[in-house]
This record gives sequence, C-alpha cells and structure tokens, in this order.
Amino acid sequence: MILTLIVGLALGGGAVALALRAVAMPRIAAAGRIGQIQAYGFGANGAQEPEVEGSAAVDRAAAVIGRAIAARTSRFKEAEVRRELMTAGLYTTAPLTFLGYRALAAVVAGGAMLWMTTAGESSGLMVLAGSAAFATAGWTVPMTVVRRRGARRLEAVESDLPELIDLLVVTVEAGLGFNRSLQVASRGFHGPLMDELRLTLQEQQMGLSTSASLTNMLARCETPSMRSFVRSILQGETLGVSMGTIMRNLAVETRKRRRQNAEERAHKAPIKMLFPLILLMFPSLFIVLLFPALYTFVQTFGG
Repeated sequence: MILTLIVGLALGGGAVALALRAVAMPRIAAAGRIGQIQAYGFGANGAQEPEVEGSAAVDRAAAVIGRAIAARTSRFKEAEVRRELMTAGLYTTAPLTFLGYRALAAVVAGGAMLWMTTAGESSGLMVLAGSAAFATAGWTVPMTVVRRRGARRLEAVESDLPELIDLLVVTVEAGLGFNRSLQVASRGFHGPLMDELRLTLQEQQMGLSTSASLTNMLARCETPSMRSFVRSILQGETLGVSMGTIMRNLAVETRKRRRQNAEERAHKAPIKMLFPLILLMFPSLFIVLLFPALYTFVQTFGG
C-alpha cells in the first residue's frame, strides 16, 4: 500500500510537470526560434528571449541530476555526448542536462510500469522484469532518437552539398570572395546545411578565421563530402590554388560520391525487401495457392 502511494505521488508529480510543459509549449517554441535566430546573428538589438519558468525549472532539475550521475560514474563521456547532440542539431542542450533527462525518462518509465503491474496484481517476477525493461527503454530511447536524428541530418547535408559547391563555383568565378560566396549560397538552402552555413558565418563574424570556422563545421557534420570540402578549401588557401579550380574538382567528386551512394542503396534494396517478402507476403501467397490443392489431397486420400 505504501509503495503504491509513493509511486502514485511520483507519477502525479511527473504528470503535473508534463502538463505545465504542455501548456508552455507555444512559448517554448517561440523562445527556441528566437534563440536560433539570435545564434545565427539575425537577432534584433536589445531583443530578449522570453523566459519559460516551467521549462527552465525542468532543465535545472535535469542538469542537477545529470551532474550528480556524472560525478558518480566514469563511463559518461561528455565530449562524445556533446558531439552527438551537435550532430543532431541540439546546440543549446548541455550534455549533463541530456543525461539528466535520460535518468528522468528511465525513472518515469520504470515507475509507470511498476504502478501498472502492482495495480494489476501481477507476480513479483513480472513486476521486476517489466519495471527493469521499461526503465532500460527510458534510458536508451533518448540517445537512440538523438543518434537517428543526427544520421538523418548528416544524410541531408551529404545530399545538399553538391548543389552548394555548384553555387560556390558560379559565385567565385563571378568575382566574389569565398566568404561572400558562402553568404550568397546559404540563402538558397533550407534545413541542416543552411543552419551549418549560417552558424559558420556567425563564427567568422565573431572573429574566428575561415579555417577555424570550417574546421568547426566539419566537427559538427563529419561526412565524406564535407571532409573533402573543408580539407580542399584549407589546402587551397594554404597553397594558393585557384578557388574556382578547387570548387570544380569538388563538384565532380561529390557528384560521383552521391551517385555511388545511390547505387549502393539500390544494391541493398533486394536484401532489405527479402525479409518482408518472407515474413508477410510469402505465407499469404502459399496459403492462397497451396490450400486448395492441399484440401483436395486431404479429402481424396482421407476419404
């Protein structure tokens, strides 16, 4: 009875916190958009980001929990988590805060399963196994979501980079400098590549050199095409090679790489289609084709 009361209070508190966050979601979205605009250098002077008390309280609690967990374990690698978050585009989320959210998700999921199994009068083994499974899921799902988002983001960057290089070829050969060409080219894109370009330009406006800002962009989006792009630009600036020549060679190389990736996916498609065919389509097809003959065979020899 006491355990049920404790679990109920914990879940009630979590429900209240989630309800407050749901009420504040419009303000959270607006604050996120304003923060993103200001991070890219397009914020108005004197503009202040609206504060959301409920979200700030949850973030502070998650940060405290994350620091407590990180202080008691040596397996937490802050640099690796920060790289995963930056790859997924979550620049404003601190690794310790994310660690705290993972712990909260594990506690809430495990507590919910514990409450449901105890309320249903399940066996002790079922209670322990279910609670442990849901707690493990609550711990691993956030990182899995972040990694999948990062993978999709890298695929989008890899797909859009050849078009960026084509625009850079046109603008550089028209007489613009490389930094100005980046500014002009960034206006024609949407999505992750545009975000990375604007963040790179903002770093240059803050005083970083072109090589440092491009190196930071490579650290955030380390794909084969991006690696070739950044290294070629840095080598061209170091050796004094014509930027137009570099861009044309990069355009050819990136398009070859994208065609090779498309061919690789086409070759993988039959293998990926094999499992749905075996598990879903073949059984139904065998039933439709073989059942009449099998039924006739059984009726004939059985009679």
